[in-house]
Amino acid sequence: MKSSEIKDLTSKELDEKIQEEQNNLIHLRLNHAVSPLENPLKIKYSRRMIARLRTELTSRKLNNEQ
Repeated sequence: MKSSEIKDLTSKELDEKIQEEQNNLIHLRLNHAVSPLENPLKIKYSRRMIARLRTELTSRKLNNEQ
């Protein structure tokens, strides 16, 4: 998901995407602990996606307060 696509989402959609990515990350880590993932970079991608979504959500909250 590109940053332009993230900016087009509403705040509620951002919250839902963050929840979805966090659940995905938990499953990836659990599966990786049991048996190695075919592509362990999926964990890294998921973590970064959560950070991107949270950054956009935080910037919106800060802009609304000002």
